[in-house]
Amino acid sequence: MWYPGINRAGIRGLCQNQPHEPSRLCWPALHTLLQISIPAPSLRPGSSLSARPPTGSSVRRRGGNLSMKRVPVAGEHPIPAPRGGHRRQPHSQPGADVGPLCQNPFTRPFPNSLCNEWFCPHPAAPPRRLVAASGQRGGAGMWRGLRALRGCGRRCQHHSAIQVTNEPILEFKPGSPERAALQKALADLKGKTEDIPCVIGGEEVWTPTVRYQLSPFNHAHKVAKFCYASKELINKAINAALAVRKEWDLKPVQDRAQIFLKAADMLSGPRRAEVLAKTMIGQGKTVIQAEIDAAAELIDFFRFNAKYALELEQSQPLSVDVSTNSMVYRGLEGFVAAVSPFNFTAIGGNLAGAPALMGNVVLWKPSDTALLSSYAVYKILLEAGLPPNVVQFVPADGPVFGDTVTSSEHFCGLNFTGSVPTFKRLWKQVSENLDRYRNFPRLAGECGGKNFHVVHSSADVGSVVNGTLRSAFEYGGQKCSACSRLYAPDSLWPQIKEKLLEEHGKIKVGDPAQDFGTFFSAVIDDKSFARIKKWLEHAKKSSNLTILAGGGCDDSVGYFVEPCIVESKDPQDPIMKEEIFGPILTVFVYPEKRYKEVLELIDTTTPYGLTGALFAQEKRIIEESRSVLRNAAGNFYINDKSTGAVVAQQPFGGSRISGTNDKPGGPHYLLRWTSPQAIKETHVPLRDWRYSYMQ
Repeated sequence: MWYPGINRAGIRGLCQNQPHEPSRLCWPALHTLLQISIPAPSLRPGSSLSARPPTGSSVRRRGGNLSMKRVPVAGEHPIPAPRGGHRRQPHSQPGADVGPLCQNPFTRPFPNSLCNEWFCPHPAAPPRRLVAASGQRGGAGMWRGLRALRGCGRRCQHHSAIQVTNEPILEFKPGSPERAALQKALADLKGKTEDIPCVIGGEEVWTPTVRYQLSPFNHAHKVAKFCYASKELINKAINAALAVRKEWDLKPVQDRAQIFLKAADMLSGPRRAEVLAKTMIGQGKTVIQAEIDAAAELIDFFRFNAKYALELEQSQPLSVDVSTNSMVYRGLEGFVAAVSPFNFTAIGGNLAGAPALMGNVVLWKPSDTALLSSYAVYKILLEAGLPPNVVQFVPADGPVFGDTVTSSEHFCGLNFTGSVPTFKRLWKQVSENLDRYRNFPRLAGECGGKNFHVVHSSADVGSVVNGTLRSAFEYGGQKCSACSRLYAPDSLWPQIKEKLLEEHGKIKVGDPAQDFGTFFSAVIDDKSFARIKKWLEHAKKSSNLTILAGGGCDDSVGYFVEPCIVESKDPQDPIMKEEIFGPILTVFVYPEKRYKEVLELIDTTTPYGLTGALFAQEKRIIEESRSVLRNAAGNFYINDKSTGAVVAQQPFGGSRISGTNDKPGGPHYLLRWTSPQAIKETHVPLRDWRYSYMQ
């Protein structure tokens, strides 16, 4: 039987028992997949027919061939043409542009499933809408058949769903267009205060509990006015989110991914300068620190998460002749609470965005000291097509938010970045409320670290000095991965010390919006300033500690702290064990011959395990150090600084009390936000309940 509108060249494939005859077509597979009400020829399973219509067939083509056109969904992400693998076949005449039959026997229920870039997310394109050209016979029926193949991705996983690369980091050189755009955006924010409401159920809501976000380097400037959500408002947000959960979860992952791809394009282009300026003004970041965070990293999170989600959809179990097996990656049943920190705009977007991408509804509590940039990211997601109720924007007092969400029976997940005490408190609340939950909640957390640089005598001194200065002092040491303890051998310490102090004197601290030559600016707020000041006082008073450089601080205009280098005689001094989260680097000089003992010391000094770096040139030393420090860091760097993890290159996270090490920025992170359902469909009737051995 000949299917109208499909020409021979347009649909070619290999039948399982005819592996070398490209003109053969497996009719049982085609019949099942297209689901068109035309009976397949009466053949035994696995047999094949030529794709050419039989002579004298009663089915004729009238009015020409059915022409299928590729029409992108409105606003969808432009996807490049496929690279390698299956490609669209050249046609001898116009016809239905149906690609070759899938050749991967391990990912589909039938030996020759149709595989095409339009309705199967392989090599580089997600499913696209297909429409039949007007006035041509058979269009509606074929459209229904092709639309049924939307889920073909579950049978075709041999290529990546889309191809993405890391966002290029712009340089902002004088005279460049990006520098001009950023300076204009900064000027637009000067002296202004933005009103930021709670957004519940798609509506802006204000409460009497008003707060202000201050610029760290000019605390007289109120950059944002916002309000705290009450317990009642948080519960309203929960109900609003739950109302759309099922609909959002059932939305195809291709459609959800398209929203985040569009948001990434907006951040990469027209909204880049705005988000960078708000990150600089509100969180005290320099140009480059804002660029690698609020632009590059956030864009990478959105794009690579979309890629990983599409690939996960294609990751399917084996099927056999008598049954089809598939995996459905459902969202969690309930809502996810996302609690984001001040120090990375990108983290906030990812903590809320990744669960939402996977079909979850989210309550996003941004940091009080990052409201301005977080709200900008939230609005971009809405403009990109995110339905209003999927993510609720809920600024709130921390304990009130935590108490309310963890007491709800629908609480199903926590995506957290912040302090160890806060994460422990939330974890304890969850454990105390286990009996009221409908599911065991997923808890993902990243809690900082006491990160190290260890230097072997074979190290390159220049790399040690420059890498350590960047890691310890970029963004004022307010990165979770910042180096705060340096272990240097006595044989190299004189050289390292001389170079450290020389370069330290060149570091400029100031207003990053006015002076692009600033290396870092003020710390985030008065609480942080007070905490760091206590550590500086400890360094001045302790007999074990010597301040080599810096140590001053001034909060009259902004919360400024000089970069400080301290040398410690005691490797167990509290300054080498406890997290400071400020621009203080402590150095311990060890005897070169006791290098192995120092490795053990590093591994056991603190309860953290986030990042660390080794500087050495000898391969034997590198392998030995990796073995001893295997559990000391979730991200381990060799001859590089302990900061600067890049999405898809170094997925980030640590264990011990540094967190649950779920590695956001990697392909496995999204599994934390799904509840997979395995489905088996049997195609052969069961004729007897008895087993063969019972006969």
